[in-house]
Amino acid sequence: MVDKQLLPDGLEISIDDWQKTPPSVIRLILHLTKRIEKLEARLGQDSSNSNKPPSSDSPYKKKPAEKKKKKRQPRKGYRQELLEPTEVKPVHPESCTCGCTEFDDQKPYYTHQHIELPEIVMQVMHFVLYSGRCLNCGKTSKGCVPGQYQTGYGPRLSALIAEIGGIDGNSRETIQTFLASVLKTPISQGAIQKVIDRASQAIEPHYEAIKETARVADINHLDETPWYNGRELNWLWVMANTTVAFFMIHTNRSKEAFEALIGAWTGILVSDNYGVYQKWANMRQNCLAHLIRRAKGLAERSDPELHRCGSWARKELKLLCSWGKDFPTVGEWRSFYARLCRLIALYRESKSEAGTFVRSLEKHMDSLFTFLHEEGVEPTNNFAERIIRFAVLWRKRSQGTNSEKGCRWVERILSLRQTCRLQGKSTFETLVDAFNCYFKDQKPDLAWIKQEHR
Repeated sequence: MVDKQLLPDGLEISIDDWQKTPPSVIRLILHLTKRIEKLEARLGQDSSNSNKPPSSDSPYKKKPAEKKKKKRQPRKGYRQELLEPTEVKPVHPESCTCGCTEFDDQKPYYTHQHIELPEIVMQVMHFVLYSGRCLNCGKTSKGCVPGQYQTGYGPRLSALIAEIGGIDGNSRETIQTFLASVLKTPISQGAIQKVIDRASQAIEPHYEAIKETARVADINHLDETPWYNGRELNWLWVMANTTVAFFMIHTNRSKEAFEALIGAWTGILVSDNYGVYQKWANMRQNCLAHLIRRAKGLAERSDPELHRCGSWARKELKLLCSWGKDFPTVGEWRSFYARLCRLIALYRESKSEAGTFVRSLEKHMDSLFTFLHEEGVEPTNNFAERIIRFAVLWRKRSQGTNSEKGCRWVERILSLRQTCRLQGKSTFETLVDAFNCYFKDQKPDLAWIKQEHR
């Protein structure tokens, strides 16, 4: 029999003193003890044991990496591919170690590639406009700049500005500095903004095509993150698959925003456990990575019940997630399902966070296993989180946007950027083509976006 009762902050009290404590004070102490534990657990939350994003982790509280049972496969290295040469210089052996300088049967054995950036010389065209008096009526007429040259900046330079500003997420000042330093081309930030505005208009057809393609896909990953427009909190949503990524900024995080994003889409939804997603009437895959992190958070608690439940759930969910690569046998599946049902039955009636967690698992049981019987469905929503990651970093650097026009630019350039990356296309060449069509008032070729969903 223990002779002491442990209290918060390491304080101790004897059994005699504890028994003399009024019941109302004991209830208050127990209540405060549980509250302190919850608050300490909240302080200990990070991206590894909760739904908090990695960007919110403190750089001063990094935890040592967990030991892996299996060693990771070595990462495949990158080898510079041989480009088409502009000049070829043969290099023959000069002398042998014996002193001989004559060789026969010479043949190439290796190609060394040397790459250099040529001096950039800007093409500057001056249109000298003349005016003259009509010999017939005496009126003065003036020459006009051809339509495709009226903006003052050609398709390739405009595309470069859009690439630096949108594809790379740099500020107008950074763009201005780059153009002055590398291209020896002075340009005001106001002119840069005008080019960005034209880029937004030029890629609007691409954005609409990406939206249409996303809304007919069989499977989509959805996620959302805060986005500030001025001082107002908005939300940046993404709907992505292996072909396209469609971004949308909405004023709130709600069913209304969700419906505005998906339109009439009725495919398989892969998402976290946000309430709006839970009500999806069609097939859904609940992100197992989010559940594993929640289970880990419980496993790290000092309360024995929470610790046991979290450790058990984490082990089972990690096993389930691993079957996304190695499909289970019938025996493995039956054994797993029996253990999961046992876990839920054991903690279902608990009023603690363990009970809340297992009841959530039971309520959305059908959405845990969709990836096992639907081809192309992943067990986690990591795909959407990777897609939206660049936007999160952009928001942290720029603090969001300051106008509706800015929001439309962000939506369109993010959608184009990630869609090009998914399909292995050059964003710069895509922007050049978009500007060419925009300046000539032509429709761009969007067949590469509208291709049949893979």
